[in-house]
Parts: sequence; C-alpha cells; structure tokens
Amino acid sequence: MTIEEGSYVLLYHSPQKTWLVEVNSGKKFHTHLGVLEIGEAVGLEYGSHLISSKGKKIVLLEPLIYDFVMKSERLTQIVYPKDLAYIGIRSGLTSGSRVLEVGTGSGGLTTYIASIVRPSGHVYTFDVNPQFSAIAKKNIRKANLSNFVTFHDHTRFDEANCGAVDIVVVDIGDPWTMIEKTYESLRPSGTLLAICPTMNQLEKMASTLTDFGFVFVDSMELLMRTIEARTGKTRPAMRMIGHTTYLIFGRKAEHGMSDEALQ
Repeated sequence: MTIEEGSYVLLYHSPQKTWLVEVNSGKKFHTHLGVLEIGEAVGLEYGSHLISSKGKKIVLLEPLIYDFVMKSERLTQIVYPKDLAYIGIRSGLTSGSRVLEVGTGSGGLTTYIASIVRPSGHVYTFDVNPQFSAIAKKNIRKANLSNFVTFHDHTRFDEANCGAVDIVVVDIGDPWTMIEKTYESLRPSGTLLAICPTMNQLEKMASTLTDFGFVFVDSMELLMRTIEARTGKTRPAMRMIGHTTYLIFGRKAEHGMSDEALQ
C-alpha cells in the first residue's frame, strides 16, 4: 500500500522508539535520532524506510488500531490493550454491533470499539466534559473512524435517542447510576460492562447489577507480562503491566431473574 499525503505512518526504529505522525509534503520530524524528512514518505510503500540526518534507518509502518490507541492524545487514563481484547470477546462485540458508551474520556476505548463495529455498526458515546470530547474526536478522526461514532453531551443523556443497542459500556466514577438509565436501550440478552479502577466501585456495581436482575455477572482483573525472547537467554521482562482496572460484565434478563433468584 502506498503512503499518501495526509495519511498517518508509524515511524519505527526499535520497540521503545516509535512515533505516530501525519505525512505532509515538506514536513520535518525532529528526534534524538536526527531530523527526518517526512514529506519524502509520500509515494513510498508501507514497510519501506527513510534515513535520518544522523544516518539512522527509520521504517515506515502502517499504523494499527493498537498504535492509534497507545499514541492517542489524552487528558484521562485510557483502557489498555490487554483489557480491550477481553472486553471485545466477552461482550460479544462484532461488526455491526450497536454500542452505547457512557464516559468517552480521551476516546481510547471508543476507537477500539469503532474499529470492530464498522462498517455497519455504530458507537453512541457520552461525556460530561467538552474538553475530553474534543480530544476524543481528534483521536477518532486520526484513526479515520468518525463515520462510526456519534458524540453526545452526558448531561443530556435522556434526550438522546440511540435506539436499541447490543452493548452498554460504562466508564465513569459511579457506574451503578447508569444501569437504570441504560436498561431500556439495551436489547434483551445484551451485555452491560463497566470499567472500575477500585474494589469499592466494583463491589457496588456487582451488587447493583444483581439487584437489578442482570445474570452472568462476573468480574476480573487482567495482568500482562512480556517475555524477552533472545537466543539462549529468553526470560520474562523485569517489569510488567499490573493493575490497570477491574472489569465487570452482566447480561440483561427479565427483572428479578438474577443469578441469586435462579439458585
């Protein structure tokens, strides 16, 4: 695939030295590895390379959704890839899914969800902070996913008409307050999930979901440790990504049909 004017490219020198930049004619990119003439990437194939002013070879990679999420501008903490992957499979997220998200933040999770639901699905996302929404819109636009996301003001949630959705995602400080508000929008058997940074939030959310009649309510914390794979001396990395958040899921059933009621 050819790199075009205005497209994004991931500049790669090593796993620890990567940059996500927009390609424009005449643009220069300054790094400690030297100055790179970004404009010279126009017309090249992804996978080719440029040479910096210090003679360093920089590979031009086509960005993945992973890169757009991890290199996103942010004013808030983002949901990490290890959690994104599990959210996708556990919630039933697929192409064509309709998703209601409460708590856009910087749009990391929004970006991932939109990349999965396209081309026929949609994400309806809400946030109370206009500054957060502005950053999220910019991040979504970079990933070329704007057509699959509609932004709303959280304070006007009751006025938004999203229709029936397959999944509800809640990422705010008091997620239990959104269960009743989103219940009617969630289709029967649909998934509601919440991002809970603390045990206290997780405990109250689990209790409220159960009281409201959700079934298959379960919670988890995901840990990830990378491996330094080198000939003759492969070992686990000294550092790892530990706690980022707790995840809790529930499936919509009839009122009163909780797991406890089924026992």
